[in-house]
Amino acid sequence: MTAGPLALVGTGEWSEECAFDADLLAESANSTVTVLLTAAAYERPELAAARAAEHFARLGAVLDVLDVLDRSGACDEAQAARVREARFIYVASGSAMHLLSVLKSTPVWEALVEAHHNGAVVAAAGSSASVLCADMVDPRGGGFGVGLGLVRGLSLIPRYEQWSAEKSRRTIQMAPKGLILAGVPAASALIRSRDGRWVSAGSTVPRLFRDGLSVGLDVLND
Repeated sequence: MTAGPLALVGTGEWSEECAFDADLLAESANSTVTVLLTAAAYERPELAAARAAEHFARLGAVLDVLDVLDRSGACDEAQAARVREARFIYVASGSAMHLLSVLKSTPVWEALVEAHHNGAVVAAAGSSASVLCADMVDPRGGGFGVGLGLVRGLSLIPRYEQWSAEKSRRTIQMAPKGLILAGVPAASALIRSRDGRWVSAGSTVPRLFRDGLSVGLDVLND
């Protein structure tokens, strides 16, 4: 089975500027979007759910909002079963460290990986997109930590346009040798298609770096 499309969104998810969501929904061949609000657990997740519901209703879809705000939810086999059957899974932005600590080595995370490998579309926004990478940019200081590992060889600076030049420069310099680092602005995304090729989508083209140098998108597809 071929892995499904993967979208790493800078932030600003579920806005009208994220027109690529319509394409992701079509790729899922489904009318339900399964939403993980884990990272937004302490940021009024009900508001994020309402925004997501309104956004996807415009696209003809409905939400399945999972009760995975803490470790107990992430270890719940019933929640994991819903993830395993999902065809479009969207991980909301919020606290990277909370998302990492809740999902790591849990049935829900294992179900997400299984669903993706079986063809489900997966999207993640903001710091949550960085958490999906094996090399995760720590939003607190711009250094690197160990993420969940769904994406390898690539990491990203979410909401890139909000980072200072000094902080961006420091992160670029600290990146492990050979790692491709993408600065992804709001309402923009890097999307890996079913054939494994990466494309950019959204209002602004992400900036890519490797070994301290600016590089083009083609390096992801070499």
